[in-house]
Amino acid sequence: MSAITVRRRYVHTTGELNSASSSASTSIAASPEDTPRQSPSSTSLSSLDSTADFELKHVNGKLLDTYGNEFQLPDFTIKQIRDAIPAHCFQRSGAKGLAYVARDIASLAATFCLFHTFLTPENVPSTPVRAVLWAAYTFVQGLFGTGLWVLAHECGHQSFSPSKTLNDTVGWICHSALLVPYFSWKISHGKHHKATGNLQRDMVFVPRTREEYASRLGYYAHELTELMEETPIITAGTMIGQQLVGWLWYLSANVTGHNHHERQSEGRGKGKHNGFGGGVSHFDPSSPLYEAKDAKLIALSDLGLAITATVLFLVGHKYGWANLAVWYIAPYLWVNHWLVAITYLQHTDPTLPHYEPQSWNFARGAAATIDREFGFIGRHLFHGIIETHVLHHYVSTIPFYNADEATEAIKPVMGQHYRSNVEGGPVGFLRSMWNSARMCQWIEPCEGAEGENKGVLFFRNRNGLGVPPQKMAPPGELKASKRGQ
Repeated sequence: MSAITVRRRYVHTTGELNSASSSASTSIAASPEDTPRQSPSSTSLSSLDSTADFELKHVNGKLLDTYGNEFQLPDFTIKQIRDAIPAHCFQRSGAKGLAYVARDIASLAATFCLFHTFLTPENVPSTPVRAVLWAAYTFVQGLFGTGLWVLAHECGHQSFSPSKTLNDTVGWICHSALLVPYFSWKISHGKHHKATGNLQRDMVFVPRTREEYASRLGYYAHELTELMEETPIITAGTMIGQQLVGWLWYLSANVTGHNHHERQSEGRGKGKHNGFGGGVSHFDPSSPLYEAKDAKLIALSDLGLAITATVLFLVGHKYGWANLAVWYIAPYLWVNHWLVAITYLQHTDPTLPHYEPQSWNFARGAAATIDREFGFIGRHLFHGIIETHVLHHYVSTIPFYNADEATEAIKPVMGQHYRSNVEGGPVGFLRSMWNSARMCQWIEPCEGAEGENKGVLFFRNRNGLGVPPQKMAPPGELKASKRGQ
């Protein structure tokens, strides 16, 4: 067992500088219900400041997550996971799925009718009050719209019902209504599930390596340890941009997906890259995200978007563009916000590893996800997509209404590798966005790692939070050192 001594300095609002010390130790013999945990001194948001100072002793060769917890590679099998799940959890009901779709559509329709009927100048003369109430309308509709999005997501995984025809019909209609290219997303999302955590094949929220992060800032990788911390306002600005346009950017330019398209088996990826103008889009049948056999499905997805866009144009033309913005566009942006936030936090956390291909397998990749808690909204309006994501990555055909039971069944098999962060409920979920944005800036191997451990990478940052990044020699010095050996 290796000990990690943590030294921290806290700056209080009085300007007084105090010091505190604590020690944390990790054990490889965690109980089945354990999750890699943060020590109280090193993970409370009040203590996550740039003055943190970690002194690591006797850890060379160990795998350490960002908090300093020792990590062991998962050694269980997919068969063990599936065998642990009760058989009835795999049962899907088309009638139950349609009932949930009807519930969500009815909620959207009822909310619109109530606000449109009663929130009028005659009933609410105050313009500011009406504005606040209409803003509340957009938020509520965003919640119901996200729920409908999740049900279409169930359709894409064939967990909605035993019928593929019903699944794809309902999924195409619901996602098209939300301006999501259903089949295009379904195909790329399936590839994400097949390669979760694989740095060269994963399709969503693939983190930057140390070299990529440094290059974007105009520095070399070895210079990152010398940089000042990222200012909180820059972090906040990045988060706002991600939440506003992240989903559209992903669909249009595959941002956050892998950028190894030259390996596409049909040669479609030659000369193509992520980013606008790079030829990697969810709307293009010739995109390297797809094979030639998928072209008709991509076109059908685009047709669904065109139908919805036409309806929206007619509504705006007849009832006014300002009304359309309140009735549809603002709720649509809320849906996009929740989608990005949920996906980001499912795959971005200081405890999560990412893998080079030589160290990756499906069981390890599926374990590189985390469950969180969002209370009533998460469990009932969002259909549990936040609370049972780990199970979903192992068996994506289990319907959401059986996922809680199945999650409990796989915890003993996963042991210390099951991860969850449920502290604080919905507030904790939102805090985790800031925590991850500050702590998870790039990934790098752990110092002294050997063998397949060299292909296991963890998040590091330049904000002085958690385990510090490795100190690297400049490339010239490294070459000279090798020549002298």
